[in-house]
Amino acid sequence: MFRAIQRIFTFKALTGPLAAGALTALFISGCAEIENTVYDIRGLPPGKISVVVDLTAQEAYLYAGGQLALKAPISTGREGYNTSPGRYKIIQKDIDHRSSIYGEYIQDGIVIKPDANVYKDPKPRGATFVEAPMPYFMRIYGGVGLHEGDLPGYPASHGCIRMPGSKARRFFAAVKLGTPVRVIK
Repeated sequence: MFRAIQRIFTFKALTGPLAAGALTALFISGCAEIENTVYDIRGLPPGKISVVVDLTAQEAYLYAGGQLALKAPISTGREGYNTSPGRYKIIQKDIDHRSSIYGEYIQDGIVIKPDANVYKDPKPRGATFVEAPMPYFMRIYGGVGLHEGDLPGYPASHGCIRMPGSKARRFFAAVKLGTPVRVIK
């Protein structure tokens, strides 16, 4: 329930209090599924949605009805964690996803191991693992998905496709489970 309430507040911030009030009423009455909420796709051309991720240009494109509707700068997988080219589909959407593999170890409120991998970095005694946040996560294969994240200007992720928060929210709003995603070199 807490996550649902967080999503309603996010919806309110993106669309305004009237729309959020209507959504809240629908949600409470059981007529709306918060997981499938569309946040803001005003202005997108009508038609089928698809996504293209260009690894060379480090840009993602969202097409609606065959027309380019959104473009976002991205950061994809760094050397050794390359994002694989191919044809995929959106297989999961999670507005407040957290990595179960990557994060940081914290002890007494201090980060003692940033960029930690639970499979490669043993947990220091007395430390706590804090999962890396991946807001607006749209999984396309394995542990890889598009999501909000840092953009240093070059491939720097563990394979995911990071984009600015404002763009991630729009992509998240527009895509559905099954939306085609093509990753090209």
